[in-house]
Formats: sequence, structure tokens, C-alpha cells
Amino acid sequence: MADADPDPDSDPGARREFAFELGLCAHLEATTDWLVGRQLGAAVERPGRRIVDVVAVAPGPAFDDRARITAETVPVRAVESDVGVGEAVPRRRAVRETPGLTDALVDRAIEVGFFATERRNGREYLRQTTRYPDGWFDRLVGIENKPDLGSPGALERQLRTDVSLGLFEAVILATESHVTRAHLNRIPDAVGVWRFDPDAGERTVIREPTALATDEGGVELVERRPLETEISIVAAEAKARARRRIAERAYGKGWRTYDLPACEHAAATDDGRPYCARFERVVDPSRTCRDCDAREPGTAPAVDADALRASRTAWEPDPSGVRRRQSGLDRFQ
Repeated sequence: MADADPDPDSDPGARREFAFELGLCAHLEATTDWLVGRQLGAAVERPGRRIVDVVAVAPGPAFDDRARITAETVPVRAVESDVGVGEAVPRRRAVRETPGLTDALVDRAIEVGFFATERRNGREYLRQTTRYPDGWFDRLVGIENKPDLGSPGALERQLRTDVSLGLFEAVILATESHVTRAHLNRIPDAVGVWRFDPDAGERTVIREPTALATDEGGVELVERRPLETEISIVAAEAKARARRRIAERAYGKGWRTYDLPACEHAAATDDGRPYCARFERVVDPSRTCRDCDAREPGTAPAVDADALRASRTAWEPDPSGVRRRQSGLDRFQ
């Protein structure tokens, strides 16, 4: 009798979804001009209420202007503040008069190079280092991954929420399953459907998505209780702010948001995905490797996530005039 497989992953569904998700991100990065981010909040009232698996940002005409500012996420509240590129304004006044702008966000805007600071008579003043380019992204695409449609979970509710809220121009369901007419009938007609094979890197369009009205108001599902569903009517202005936040987060975060394990079996694919030579598959280091009986202490694979992303997309890792992060400290954060 063969020895039992020591693979500690007790949730093969989650393991499959992680590998599927990274495979799709790598595929989209290689075959489109999109910037790809993963696991991003995509609600308005409380962004963390709805986490979208993959967000794709299609560059707009002012993309190069955005890329010149910083490689990081620009805080949206800083963009929307009264701090402009002209006359500097007192920091205290900017924080006091801008809803949602905190001292921590001001510090972050200074750190990434969007705000400059100066002192006058003992008071701190702020100004923008450049005008924020509103047209830097053209479209947002929200993608929900469900490799196995036999275990849909809350898929229908999630997709209906995305369609009714309308933060994305297109909402896509990506699956590895064979898609039947019954599957299509259970999801909103506006949702596009892809069948994706992560091993072969092949994507088939089963149904094209319907363009959503992102410049109008929307309806957000707040909470569902027995016999009652609480909703929130979201104004177009609030949606615009949320869309900018999502785009900025995707720009600064990307999709390689993991640490590679320090294990003799650890390796990386050419596009930076964590790979286990022992089990011959892409793994989730935070879930699979931590308690793995087959783990052998070693050196984590040397992968430069910034260099990989820069070589495959229009993202600029080190724009001129922006202070660079200390190398290696947060490369996969």
C-alpha cells in the first residue's frame, strides 16, 4: 500500500480556487493591457462587505500621467481634498474640512509623493505635487472566480449585488466547470461567463457581459435576513469615489500579494506564482505550507515581484521624483 499523501491542505476547494485565481491573473496580465489586482473591497458603504476575486483596470488616455506620480496607491480622500497644486493650505484645515481625510491618510499621501509639505511660522502646509489625472483608467472589470460550479455557495447573490451596484463596466464569472444552460439561467443575464483552464492557460468566452451604467446611481445589498433584505441606494458621486478607490488599490497592490515560503521544495513559476516541487502544483503559502509535514527548511525563492509586473504591464515601478521603498521589505505586500 502506498504511503499517505502528507499534503496538509484540508480544504481542496480553497486550494483549487487559489491556484485558479493566480492562473487567471497571470493569463490576463500576459494577454491583455489590463492592470490586474486581486481580493479587493468592492462595496460603497463598507468596502469589505463585498470582496471581488479579481479586478482588471483598463488603461485610459491619461494613464501615463498617473504612472508618473507613484507606484503606490494614492489615497482617494487626499485626491478629493481641498489641497491643490496652487496655493498650499494648512494641514489642520484640510483634515478638518475634508470628510474622511485623516492625519494617517495625509501622512500616506506625503509618503507616496502625492502631497508635498512645508512649514510656515510653525504651521504645516500641504499642496499636491501634481494634478490627479481623472481619465487614467478607461474601464473596470470585476471577476468572480468559481472553478467548481457544483459548489456555487453565495455566487448568485454576489453577482446580483455586483450588477445592481454597477461599480464595474463589466462583471465576469470565471469557472473551470463545463457551463450548462442551467448554470447560465441561475446568474444575471448581464454577467459574462468565461471558462478557464489554469493548467493550459486557455480562456473561452461562453457569454459576453453586458455593459453596466457606472455613471448612474446603484443599489447595494447591505444585509440579508430571513424574509427581509436591507439595501442602500448609492448615489453616482459615491460610486465614482468607490471606483477611483478600487482602481487605485488595484494599481498599487497588484496580484502577487503573498510571501514565498522558505522551503527546500519551494519554487516559483516564470510569472511569480508559488510552486511546490514536492506536490507539483501551485500552492497557497499561507494555507498549505504553514503546517505541511513535508516542509524542509530552506531559502525562499528569490522573485522580484516589481520587476515581473513592470516587464509585463504598463505599471511604472520607480517613477522619477518619487521616493522608492526600501528594497525587499514589502515586495509581496
